[in-house]
Amino acid sequence: MMVPLGQQAPDFALPDVTTGGLVQRSDFNAMKGLLVMFICRHCPYVRHVRKGLADLGRDYRGRDVGIVAISANDPEVYPEDAPDSLAEEALEAGYAFPYLFDETQEVAKAYSAACTPDFFLVNADRKLAYRGQFDSSRPGNGVPVTGQDLRAAIDAVLDDRPVPKDQRPSVGCTIKWRPGNEPG
Repeated sequence: MMVPLGQQAPDFALPDVTTGGLVQRSDFNAMKGLLVMFICRHCPYVRHVRKGLADLGRDYRGRDVGIVAISANDPEVYPEDAPDSLAEEALEAGYAFPYLFDETQEVAKAYSAACTPDFFLVNADRKLAYRGQFDSSRPGNGVPVTGQDLRAAIDAVLDDRPVPKDQRPSVGCTIKWRPGNEPG
């Protein structure tokens, strides 16, 4: 489910689970890039890269790239992915980026998010430059979590270089769609 590079990033306006404030795509218009990450609390793939996500947020804080995380999972079926639990997770993990909740799941659909984690990096024109994996590490495969694939893409956007087109899809748990709300 790899969406084409170069497509315009969809707008969003979602509540931050830690502050209650509204965060919009337009809040990042002045930045060279914006990373939109679809994550959650319960998924073992997200848990596996949790420290790497926190490190990424800290390492790029103050740079010319915005970072947001979005959870779109159905909290009725996965209570760990309810806003209060996500707020606890953000604090425990030390996330240095807004953690948003997509209650209607419309933003996840607009981005064609398929799994957690799923990463979408857009450039200054808000066109998709990268949609792929964090790195090659998976639970149990023994490969260290580095974020090298995503970091290389962010660095290319920040340096006004093209992001390599050979991108590997993210692997993880499927988005937990509310019954009847699955993408068409």
